[in-house]
Amino acid sequence: MELFSEIYSCYYRVLRHLLCSQNPLTIKEIYNRICQEGFEESLLSIIPKLEDGSWDLFKKEDNLYLSKLSPAFAIPLTDLEQSYLKALLADKRILLFLDLEQREALNEMLACVRPLWRQEHFYYYDRFADGDPYEDETYRRNFRLLLKAQKNRQFVEIDYNSPKGNRVHHYYVPIRLEYSAKNDKFRLLALAQNPHRRNKLETFNIDRIAYAHLTDNTLSSSIDINSLIRNSYYQEPLKLRIINKRNALERAMLHFANYEKNTVRIDENTYECLIYYNQSMETELLIEVMSFGPMLTVIGNERFLHILKARLCRQKLL
Repeated sequence: MELFSEIYSCYYRVLRHLLCSQNPLTIKEIYNRICQEGFEESLLSIIPKLEDGSWDLFKKEDNLYLSKLSPAFAIPLTDLEQSYLKALLADKRILLFLDLEQREALNEMLACVRPLWRQEHFYYYDRFADGDPYEDETYRRNFRLLLKAQKNRQFVEIDYNSPKGNRVHHYYVPIRLEYSAKNDKFRLLALAQNPHRRNKLETFNIDRIAYAHLTDNTLSSSIDINSLIRNSYYQEPLKLRIINKRNALERAMLHFANYEKNTVRIDENTYECLIYYNQSMETELLIEVMSFGPMLTVIGNERFLHILKARLCRQKLL
């Protein structure tokens, strides 16, 4: 198995949970576990290797799979993982999730470890230069407060400077924090406090939040957050055809890892990927699709095809 084969180490977390189970599992139960804890396209990579024995991790008896690992199995950090963590600690965004004392304590624990990479090793040729002010203490405070409120489903009092210059003051529940690699910015999906209107998600750039204050009010548990997010998507997803040459499938899964999607195999080297998105994601998704390469073809929907053709025409005129 390749180390760090995909950005969120999802395969490793899913397999760890499967291997820690001391009860025999059917292939259907394994399917369900993978879908619940990973991405749907993870099935394309994990299931064939379990069924053909490439990953010799389970003992198969009849139609049941039993883990070969003992209950006392523990996973120490490898040298590569320590090197990976040391590199993350040098990222300026790490202080959004850790305070200075926590970062210094981890740096001290990893003092003898060589980082897997350094920030100066990267040159971002397709990224906007006006990224979020990660070193700003007000920005960090707001980010941590929103992250806490998201976990606890708490309402936050927010003062927001809109791109049009208007000042917005309202109470919101943070639903999701998203990062845009192209813009080098974090954005917030939030639900406004309004009992007389249909629940609707709003999107904010975190660097435009002037003030945020945590309240004691919480969101009703009857509201399904995942359904709210799905309801914000366009009715018809973006449909891509991927020709799996030069490792195109794995690169596409990494490239579009931050989108909800569903991938199915059409034939030996062809896959179809449905990506679910809304208006706030549309421009960034368009740029990412155009930057991918010739192994990917857009075959739907009509809305996306129209804006893709218009963008290509404008580029041709330039």
